[in-house]
Amino acid sequence: MPDISLTTVVVLCLAALAAGWIDAVVGGGGLLLLPALLLGLPGSTPAAHALGTNKAVAIVGTTGAAVTYVRKTPVDVSTAVRIGLAALAGSMGGAFFAAGMSTEVLKPVIMVVLLAVAAFVILRPAFGTAPSAEPASPKRILAAIGLAGLGIGFYDGLIGPGTGTFLVLALTAVLHLDLVSASATAKIVNCCTNAGALAMFAWQGAVMWQLAGLMAVFNLAGGMFGAHTALKKGAGFVRVVLLTTVFGLVVKMAYEQWLA
Repeated sequence: MPDISLTTVVVLCLAALAAGWIDAVVGGGGLLLLPALLLGLPGSTPAAHALGTNKAVAIVGTTGAAVTYVRKTPVDVSTAVRIGLAALAGSMGGAFFAAGMSTEVLKPVIMVVLLAVAAFVILRPAFGTAPSAEPASPKRILAAIGLAGLGIGFYDGLIGPGTGTFLVLALTAVLHLDLVSASATAKIVNCCTNAGALAMFAWQGAVMWQLAGLMAVFNLAGGMFGAHTALKKGAGFVRVVLLTTVFGLVVKMAYEQWLA
């Protein structure tokens, strides 16, 4: 564990708590957790160690949220796992190409996509408020495996921020789920991608296990509380958090692109 002050440890744990809540409701907890680690750890700490520790923390909260959702709301676990395995493969492919590609070129494109998504959600108030009356067809499941699995999984390995949010949007649109069910399914998919990434970082020795273990306790609490909140408040509440997260992601990327 690096030599950091008690105050910094407390702040990091609170960030993990908040990130777990955000991630469970609509995804995007990494927007808070990873920057907190990068700012809180000593400047000499390799970036890979922040990324690895972030994954070790996030997988605990994501798993807790997934279990809470599965116990409280109907989730097609079989479909979620199939999408998750595709996302695992996609994230490995994205990580493979990440070393030779400038993500700065992709960020403006992602910002435009996010703004278009926000406009769509705002102009379509009924989006994600009620599930389809019919079960998802094999074609829609296959499309979800391709888009939410391979596509967003590849993005997660290549860039990362906002992956959970993209998953919720894709699952809602393709499988015609309500936002709560989409969030539940996204957590299972996230467990798969986080597990693959964590295994790679652990193999490279890039995980600060003591700090991660402490932060994971708070992230787990936040994730379980966030899942309960989403289930209690319903799709309307998730929609508000979704839009807030999307705009937060756009602001963060714009700052990193043009002001940082």
